[in-house]
Amino acid sequence: MTDISMKQLRYFEALARHGHFGRAAQVCAISQPALSVQVKELEEILGAPLVERGSRQVRLTPLGAELADRARGILRAVDELDELARASNGPITGPLRLGVIPTVAPYLLPAVIKRLARRFPDMDLRPREAVTQKLVADIVGGRLDTAIVALPLSEPALSEHPLFEEEFVLVRPAADEGRPVPGTQGLQEMRLLLLEEGHCFRDQALSFCRMPLRPPQDLIEGSSLTTLVQMVSAGIGVTLIPHMAVPLETRLASVSIAHLAHPRPSRTIGMVWRKTTPLSAQLEQIAEVVREAGHSGGSTSSAALEGPPTAS
Repeated sequence: MTDISMKQLRYFEALARHGHFGRAAQVCAISQPALSVQVKELEEILGAPLVERGSRQVRLTPLGAELADRARGILRAVDELDELARASNGPITGPLRLGVIPTVAPYLLPAVIKRLARRFPDMDLRPREAVTQKLVADIVGGRLDTAIVALPLSEPALSEHPLFEEEFVLVRPAADEGRPVPGTQGLQEMRLLLLEEGHCFRDQALSFCRMPLRPPQDLIEGSSLTTLVQMVSAGIGVTLIPHMAVPLETRLASVSIAHLAHPRPSRTIGMVWRKTTPLSAQLEQIAEVVREAGHSGGSTSSAALEGPPTAS
């Protein structure tokens, strides 16, 4: 049992997570045969199979499933030893694995990267864009250090740090500019364009409009805010976007932007990280930089939007 190596545990955990030798090898930056050999050696050490090898997907045996859980805990503890050493050296240095949700990344991340480069020149920022569910799994699993998300998440293993509030604005065809802005009831009667399932912004928009989380099947969806805004420009319907997305997404679209009636829909943008990470103090410094970027460059001024609306 003492012959088990950290390398074998990391390769096996990747295989358990992805369920495919090729994808696991790609994530581990090794060849598929090399990963297969390491997993086979691990099975020989334990004296029992860990996976059921199929043509398309790998399934874990009962022992494999148990080992995968134990391996994640071991790898997480080892990673935190490295974080402990980094935390003892003062300002954060080396790689920082930062996750960002898609409805924030294009609009806030450029300003965050510039500010972090100035404030922490010895830090190697490694951003990753993904939906909230994926980011949470990667933080809990030790594959990310922290993430910028919409709060709350209510994940017991994570510490949540609210940074700033951001309202949603209504995007309508350019011909609608100056017309009364619909209230919640009015939006329910319009063709509302939404992001695909899996995006937290989708659920937030549906909640504001008091629509079920599984709306009618004829609802039109898009894979990005860019797609939604361009569909509005084509006259297909209306959509909601976060305030920070206005400058970029409406620059080349024939649309009008309006504030919704009070109480205006909004979201809380914040950062999360593992409660057990030794880097908490350093991550709080990173969070302060993100807060500054959000307040200064992450949104348009209200003067650029239409005046106070009248709900209908």
